[in-house]
Amino acid sequence: MAKVLVIDDDRDMCLLLRKFLEKNDYDVIDFTSGKKALAWSEKNKPDIVLCDMRLDDISGMEVLQKMKEVYPAIPFLIITGYSDVRSAVEIMRHGAYDYITKPLFPDEILVTIRQALAINDSNKSQSSSHSSGNKQSIKPNNVSNAEFEMSENYVAGPSQAFKQILKQVTLVAPTNYSVIIYGETGSGKEAIAHEIHRHSKRAKAPFIAIDCGVLSKELAASELFGHEKGAFTGALNQKTGSFEMANGGTIFLDEVANLSYEVQVSLLRVVQERKMRRVGGTKDIELDVRIIVASNEKLWSATLQGKFREDLYHRFNEFSIDIPPLRERKDDIMHFAHHFLQITNRELEKSVNGFSPEVENAFINYVWYGNLRELRNVVKRSVLLTDGDKVELKSLPFEITNYEKLTELIPDKQFSKNVITTINNHENTTQKKLNLKSASIDAEYETILEALKQVNFNKSKAAKLMKIDRKTLYNKIREYQLLNNK
Repeated sequence: MAKVLVIDDDRDMCLLLRKFLEKNDYDVIDFTSGKKALAWSEKNKPDIVLCDMRLDDISGMEVLQKMKEVYPAIPFLIITGYSDVRSAVEIMRHGAYDYITKPLFPDEILVTIRQALAINDSNKSQSSSHSSGNKQSIKPNNVSNAEFEMSENYVAGPSQAFKQILKQVTLVAPTNYSVIIYGETGSGKEAIAHEIHRHSKRAKAPFIAIDCGVLSKELAASELFGHEKGAFTGALNQKTGSFEMANGGTIFLDEVANLSYEVQVSLLRVVQERKMRRVGGTKDIELDVRIIVASNEKLWSATLQGKFREDLYHRFNEFSIDIPPLRERKDDIMHFAHHFLQITNRELEKSVNGFSPEVENAFINYVWYGNLRELRNVVKRSVLLTDGDKVELKSLPFEITNYEKLTELIPDKQFSKNVITTINNHENTTQKKLNLKSASIDAEYETILEALKQVNFNKSKAAKLMKIDRKTLYNKIREYQLLNNK
């Protein structure tokens, strides 16, 4: 029975969470004080922590940081009423597995806990397998053992484009070349970097992944290179940077084009000399690190625009891999969909055995701007909503079931003006009630539709453009769907 540590200064919330989780066969320990919870954890190890962001005595962030010092691998979930992107990124950057926003939904909590525990168990078994020398693998179709072995946590698509990627990984992995991985958001760049590391001579050494997109100009140097105690205001202790943690292994810098020019200068010295200094330090630290970087825009183009140092680009560009977007790999879509279905079935303890022909057709014809990440989330959500043996259209999100009505993808990735004009004409000829409430709804609908069009129907970008959270946007879309069905 998994042991869940719940920390919330609201006694009623603790009680509700404890009763709910105990009904679902979890052993629950709860505290209303962060300090008392930390004192308890010095002698007892929980399997997972569920902690409120704001406590009366110390912050949830402090609990996270101190808990990670004792139990680095423990899954840590933060409960927050402040669901803006900045706080979420900050929490995840400090090692939280995920965050849950208020108001809390029991099913969401249960699914997140099961997923976190499942991934943690998988990581433990993988570590055990490495230490015992028994390596399990999954082979992609038509690729022999001599060519490539996939890890048990990684799945290869059957498309020719994906097989070509695997051949490139096989070729470059045994070398010490720096690698640039290009691909859209959610296309699996970090997973490819993991596979390069796993098939290299550094496989038993650390693999450290850093999202450069969330590193501010002020903190980037500290995160990458570490700092000495007292190096700047707030530097109360010495900090080991990501490069130092990756020494002997591989460091993966995701969205590297987002680094500021000043940080690029510091990074160039590290890449050239394989030496670094902590911020405020006086000693050089020798480094033996393989560098893999990723970007969703071509770095050579960024150099022409003056956004990325040309000399740094050439240092990285010893080998490059391009991951085509999922919409250009139609053969991979259902292959990955079934893979995510199996994972979700285990997490939810369900037995959905496939997708209806209508759902498969919708999946194949959708453009998947979020690539594999979007596909995974859609499968998870649809399986949660499915009561029968197969996922049906009614369980899919609005933008997928209505995609053909909204837009048509053409080669230059722009939306067909004819399709949009047709939609707008249809909307303009629809009979509307002449009252303020309906006028307000219509104006809101037009605004949201226009925002979605501008960002190619990427909901995250549309929500950001309209300065609302994504959950609000989802709710609005559901409201319009209900109105249209009346």
